[in-house]
Amino acid sequence: MAQWCQLQMLDCKYLEQVDQLYDDSFPMDIRQYLSKWIESIDWDTVAIQDSLATIRFHDLLAQLDDQHSRFALENNFLLQHNIRKIKRNLQDRFQEDPVHMAMIISRNLKEEQKILECAKSTEQEGEGMVSAMVVEKQKLDNKVKEIKDRVQVADQNIKNLEDLQDEYDFKVNTLKNRENEMNSMTPKELEKEKMTVGRMCFELKAKRQDVVTQLSDLLNVAQALLSDLISEELPEWKQRQQIACIGGPPNACVDQLQNWFTAVAESLQQVRQHHKKLQELEQKFTYDNDPITKQKDYLESRALDLLKNLLSNSLVVERQPCMPTHPQRPLVLKTGVQFTVKLRFLVKLQEFNYQLRVKAVFDKDVTDKKGFRKFNILGTNTKVMNMEESNGSLAAEFRHLQLKEQKVAGNRTNEGPLIVTEELHSLSFESELQVNQSGLNIKLEATSLPVVVISNVCQLPSGWASILWYNMLSTEPKNLKFFLTPPAAKWSQLSEVLSWQFSSVTKRGLSQEQLNMLADKLLGAKAQRNPEGQIPWVKFCKQSANEKSFPFWLWIEGILDLIKRHLLSLWNDGSIMGFISKEREKGLLSDKCPGTFLLRFSESSREGAITFTWIEHDVHDKPLFHSVEPYTKKELSAVSLPDIIRTYKVMAAENIPENPLRFLYPNIPKDKAFGKYYPKPSETVEPMDVENGPEKTGYMKTELISVSEVHPSRLQDNMMPMSPDDYKVLSQYVSPRDIDAVTNNLISGFGEFDVQMSAEFPDQN
Repeated sequence: MAQWCQLQMLDCKYLEQVDQLYDDSFPMDIRQYLSKWIESIDWDTVAIQDSLATIRFHDLLAQLDDQHSRFALENNFLLQHNIRKIKRNLQDRFQEDPVHMAMIISRNLKEEQKILECAKSTEQEGEGMVSAMVVEKQKLDNKVKEIKDRVQVADQNIKNLEDLQDEYDFKVNTLKNRENEMNSMTPKELEKEKMTVGRMCFELKAKRQDVVTQLSDLLNVAQALLSDLISEELPEWKQRQQIACIGGPPNACVDQLQNWFTAVAESLQQVRQHHKKLQELEQKFTYDNDPITKQKDYLESRALDLLKNLLSNSLVVERQPCMPTHPQRPLVLKTGVQFTVKLRFLVKLQEFNYQLRVKAVFDKDVTDKKGFRKFNILGTNTKVMNMEESNGSLAAEFRHLQLKEQKVAGNRTNEGPLIVTEELHSLSFESELQVNQSGLNIKLEATSLPVVVISNVCQLPSGWASILWYNMLSTEPKNLKFFLTPPAAKWSQLSEVLSWQFSSVTKRGLSQEQLNMLADKLLGAKAQRNPEGQIPWVKFCKQSANEKSFPFWLWIEGILDLIKRHLLSLWNDGSIMGFISKEREKGLLSDKCPGTFLLRFSESSREGAITFTWIEHDVHDKPLFHSVEPYTKKELSAVSLPDIIRTYKVMAAENIPENPLRFLYPNIPKDKAFGKYYPKPSETVEPMDVENGPEKTGYMKTELISVSEVHPSRLQDNMMPMSPDDYKVLSQYVSPRDIDAVTNNLISGFGEFDVQMSAEFPDQN
């Protein structure tokens, strides 16, 4: 089977990894439409031959033209438009550099193979597990179809019963009238008519018994289906929602759940209508041991109980509480900041439209509030559920709620055993459904997942850590004292959640090698391969990691923020290796060409920082590794990392600045890896004079570059002092003050020194 077909059969957690491989640079549409052709090419060979890469690039464009023609024959205008747009983007991006495209395809195919191998190795015991969920959903669909069919059959049988009873009633009345008429029938004819009426009575009784039995069986089917929905499907949906809240795969099954709930409710409502019809028939005609008389109360109460059970479980929190200012951090609420939350009633019947008034209540089920902070809920805390504002579903969205902490004598009320970010609170929603004509009077309630309430945005990272830990390890929404004795997490659980933190805000999660490095930090080198390794809560979020002054999670959070603010594109295209130990780093670089470098995150910066390490060789061909002082948000706010890499200099031989960075690991030429991020000449905007064009300022253009100072021993062993002529040449581009700073303020190892260089300074690679 083709590789692409195999991938599409995998579980959603693997499909998420596949999704991360494709972005605007090489859309998944191409992989889908041209999968057979793409897998027939040896892209590893193409990626190292410019001429062959050019040929394959034009072949790909021709394949897209063929696909466009197929869409034209199908009159599919939208897909024709998409193909044309994809082709233009490819030409703009890869026309001058087809090798880069070949490298992307080669890398993606290899990553796909790794994903397939991982899926097969972890799911060998459960062969067929990939399609198990689909099979289960199909079973439910079939059960829903069965109950609908049974309702229709019962409806038709009751109509037949009504016709038969009317005919029987007519025959009986006719026979009575003819008996009263003199000489209207002979004794033989009278006997025959009585026999006919007797047979009709027998058929009528049998039909009544059949209908009652059918309705009883229908309720049995409804009860079994109801049990599946309430005991299995609804809890599974809520658990998937928990996972989605902490960055996991999106929970997009609420519409399917609504369809099932609504279908069962409609069927039960129709059964109750059937019951009313049977009562009408009973009033017209009954007899001893009439099954309708004997079963009507049972059928009515059972149908009503099933309907009440369904409706009482139909109010759900469709979208958990979330501040619009932090959409990727739901369930962490800041006092005084508005948050939103959305409710849905899963039974979508027109008769319930505008019948449900929902009220929001904070910490309703907290019986022991001593030591816990107390809050008032402000804003419009009552909403009426309607279909018009919710794309046809019966829902209500609270958009302007906020919390205000209650004060006692001017002091905070938090005197309990938990810190603020470990305190869990709940948001409950109450409603009452009253439908007089149906005899329904049901109290409804739904509860959000536990929330953390903070008073300062600096508490957000720790609050989010609590949300991660709770939703990873608990499914009980009322367990608000969870952090009094928080359980430990298995590495297999935590590693997946950590990867979600990256894939939910970027296009790329964490690879197995990156996760191994993180396991090493939390569990130690000997335990990192053990998926059952236990990580306590305090080690994840409270204790310092590796004797640093900050916990493991705050280090991860700082890196996430650094990526979102300054490194998103580089992270998405896979340029950043990121999480790698120094030992592993040396192992990867040791056999590479001089000037090969990789990008990794600093382990010593709480706020998040990135560094690069490159390799060179001494006169004895011994590898030397150099790492630059890590760049933080402050430096990256002034100069982008690709620009830093482009202009980076060290004071090398004869004190002439040189750029030691040549190849991004494993062997990608630096300018090919980062050229698309370099500023274009047209991006430099000069002041304009309206009459005379660009204004001449009289200044040379400058740019900020990074220069590393060299260890004095390297100056003595490998470098000659800068000659006056060299100094004179360099001074044309760098101020004497900066040259003195570089040459005189030498420190041990490679430090970092920023100078402003003129744009005309030659790029020494």
